[in-house]
Amino acid sequence: MEYTVKQQRLILLAEKAIWWAEEKMLLVADIHLGKVGHFRQAGIPVPTKIHHTDLHILSSLIQQYCPHSLTILGDLFHSKLNNEWLLFEEWCESHKNLEINLIKGNHDIIPIHLFESQRIKVFPTTWEKSPFIFSHIPLNINDLDGSLYNLCGHLHPAVTLNGKGKQSLRLPCFYFGKKQGFLPAFGQFTGMANITARQGDTIFAIVNEKVVQIG
Repeated sequence: MEYTVKQQRLILLAEKAIWWAEEKMLLVADIHLGKVGHFRQAGIPVPTKIHHTDLHILSSLIQQYCPHSLTILGDLFHSKLNNEWLLFEEWCESHKNLEINLIKGNHDIIPIHLFESQRIKVFPTTWEKSPFIFSHIPLNINDLDGSLYNLCGHLHPAVTLNGKGKQSLRLPCFYFGKKQGFLPAFGQFTGMANITARQGDTIFAIVNEKVVQIG
């Protein structure tokens, strides 16, 4: 599914990522690597395959689109350092020719030099790459003058579809307003939060491995 923002083509992918065609850039948000280890350390049995799957999906997208760069809109790593960092180091080694940018998220609490050791360029809060300004936490919409469009993560946006017989289905979604757009959480081991649509905004839900416009 293609969506145009400021004359730039954003291809919305069912894998919960965006392909910025003009820049050959892959965009994702909220991978939350390390979250499984964080829960297992607390004695909560969570399958260890989850992050392997997330990284496999990301590798498949890289193989398919051959991006010049990968930009992560925050919360790459969920917690303090654990064994899943070693898995990520192996993944980085297999993609060592790929430029990786990280806009630091609230969960990215490990030292920046560890990210930089994997050739990841870290931006503390925002990164401007016209016509976008990337962030993890959504910027205050009243501070956006419209010259740059804010793409962000953090919210793990979802939309609930209601059917007959009081049935409902909550789905991850891409959400685009006039000045700001939200990416769904890329990681499988993440929650979702319903987002309230405003008049004139556009929503694309991910349904049965397809991206479908619903508003």
